[in-house]
Amino acid sequence: MATIAFKMFLKPGNKQVYKQRHDEIWPDLRELLKKEGISNYYIFLDEDTNTLFALQDQAFDQSSQSLGANKIMQKWWDFMADIMRVNPDNSPVAVPLEQVFFME
Repeated sequence: MATIAFKMFLKPGNKQVYKQRHDEIWPDLRELLKKEGISNYYIFLDEDTNTLFALQDQAFDQSSQSLGANKIMQKWWDFMADIMRVNPDNSPVAVPLEQVFFME
């Protein structure tokens, strides 16, 4: 199991919409993520910079970005594209973060 962290970028003024969409995450998307070994998925918002900080455990050697070939994920990306900074395929711009400290 690997724990990975990355940041994404919310467009200003979209905190409530982003939160609501995730509060109502589609059951088929939740099932897909779990099936692909993603668990303990946290997303935090730095409101000063509109930066989203994500942390997730992955059972397999892949990132959630590798799920891009899945139609459910593509539909979610399209759904979220209006409120986030995205790539040409509507996947969120995501920057991996390096772990520099861990305390058990």
